[in-house]
Amino acid sequence: TEIYTLSLHDALPIWLLVGSDSRQGLTVEQQQALATGGDTGNGRTDTILLVHVPAFGSATATTMVSIPRDSYVSIPGYGRDKINAAFAMGGAPLLAQTVEQATGLRLDHYVEVGFSGFATVVDALGGVTLCPAEAIDDPLAGVDLPAGCQKLAGRDALGYVRSRATPRADLDRMVNQRRFMSALLHRMASPAVWLDPWRWYSVPHAAAGAVTVDQGDHVWDLARLGWALHGSVTALTVP
Repeated sequence: TEIYTLSLHDALPIWLLVGSDSRQGLTVEQQQALATGGDTGNGRTDTILLVHVPAFGSATATTMVSIPRDSYVSIPGYGRDKINAAFAMGGAPLLAQTVEQATGLRLDHYVEVGFSGFATVVDALGGVTLCPAEAIDDPLAGVDLPAGCQKLAGRDALGYVRSRATPRADLDRMVNQRRFMSALLHRMASPAVWLDPWRWYSVPHAAAGAVTVDQGDHVWDLARLGWALHGSVTALTVP
């Protein structure tokens, strides 16, 4: 597991959740199997989410905000560019600094998952259940899903969060990404996972090679995040 150091302020439980398009660690055959497309060089961020987790006992709902990857912002030291370029230019620290500058918020926690580990984590969890309202058929993302509730394995889950083959394209994809991140993290924190002895090995082993976290974060932080996303969540998208 890679470690990045960000500023921590326990009084402000704000998470930055990032999905990277890095193909690092994937063979050509694995890229073809997952329909990730060719390597685009330095990784960029397909998913950028801010999550505010209220204090225990608070009546305030958890808030999840999608930041469109093409948002044009000032990147410290680089001028103005799309926000996902910050990750390619300076990794997690520069992306975090850019998000803080653009929003006026202070980030406390950081979680990143790349293509190379995404499907592995989902499969280690035994899949994640989602309920798309409409069918999704997207050969470019390697996914063909019917409408309705279903358990997605790793390959289909990756296609689900990458697909833009819907009427609102990127806007629909951000909604799907929020739904999936909520389902994934809640699944990771569920008793159904941790009461299964096989998952005691498979899930931590998969996560260790797939998930990048901030230096101050621990497994109980992820568990609290997963639990928070299971309850009442206010979902927003930056205009």
